Amino acid sequence: EKLDGSMAGDVGFDPFGVSTYVDLKWLREAELKHGRICMLAATGAIVQDLYTFPFMSEWYKGEKMWGLHEAAIKSGALWQVLFFIGLLEIPFLLTLANGSVDGTGNVGFDPLGLKSDRRAVTEIKNGRLGMIAFGGMMQHYLLTGKGPVQFISQIPNFKSCTSAAIETGLCV
Repeated sequence: EKLDGSMAGDVGFDPFGVSTYVDLKWLREAELKHGRICMLAATGAIVQDLYTFPFMSEWYKGEKMWGLHEAAIKSGALWQVLFFIGLLEIPFLLTLANGSVDGTGNVGFDPLGLKSDRRAVTEIKNGRLGMIAFGGMMQHYLLTGKGPVQFISQIPNFKSCTSAAIETGLCV
């Protein structure tokens, strides 16, 4: 009943009726935030397989995905990440305290003026895809111990530029 198509990306899918118990704007904010994080995480998982920053070899020894997470915990680097993410959450927490959460994911940062209704639908759909993609990449890593590019390049008869990059030594 609350999913009437008025929100970007709303197709009325709520088989368990969660929107009757939790504020729909709160759910949309969570979906946007998790979608944005997973889009970045999926990109980061692919980049880890394709490139290693030169200065990273001082602290890490080729770990990928969950292994890199564990190494960052042991080195203490994730405390810095947690601190800076906490700083980025301050505008949202202030909006939440004011009671002005509107479900658009607007955190007051749009220097290029890209906010539009069409882009809102694109962001929701790409965020949903990012959540599924990162979940799949993580499952493959936990099952095989290989990153996404390394995993997909070892599928029989899979021909792509990533396979060629691994064969030529551009990817390690």
